[in-house]
Amino acid sequence: MSEDERYMSLALYEAQKAAEEDEVPVGCIIVAENQIVGRGHNLTECLQDVTAHAEMQALTAATQTLGGKYLTDCTLYVTMEPCVMCAGALGWAQLSRLVYGASDPKRGYSTFAPHALHPKTKVTAGVLADECQQLLQSYFAKKRK
Repeated sequence: MSEDERYMSLALYEAQKAAEEDEVPVGCIIVAENQIVGRGHNLTECLQDVTAHAEMQALTAATQTLGGKYLTDCTLYVTMEPCVMCAGALGWAQLSRLVYGASDPKRGYSTFAPHALHPKTKVTAGVLADECQQLLQSYFAKKRK
C-alpha cells in the first residue's frame, strides 16, 4: 500500500463516520511531516451549516494544530473532489498538495473553478477512487429507498 493509499484509507474511515451520522460520507485528513494535523468529516446536517464540509473541518483543525493559517507544507487527503468553496479555502491556505479519491463532475472545483487552488498546489486524483465512490453510491442508494 502506498503512502497516499494509507492516508486515503484514514480519510475513508472519517467518511464512514459521516455515513454513520447520516451525513454525506466524505472524510478528510491533513498531513504535515508524516503526522496527521487535522481530520474531519461532513457535519452539514448535524450542525445545520452548509459550510461544514469535511475539508473545512479538517482545515480548521490543522490551522489550530499548526498555529497558523497556511498549509504550505501539508497534504490534504479527501475522499471526494472538493467543491468550489473548499477549493477556494484551500487556495487561501496555500495548501502544498491535494489528493482526492472520487471525482465530482456535478459539483467539483475542477469543473467550475479549476484555478481556485493556489498555483503551487500539486493535485493527485483517483487514489482509492473505487472505494470512495462505492461509499458515496451506497449512501445515496439507501437515501433513495
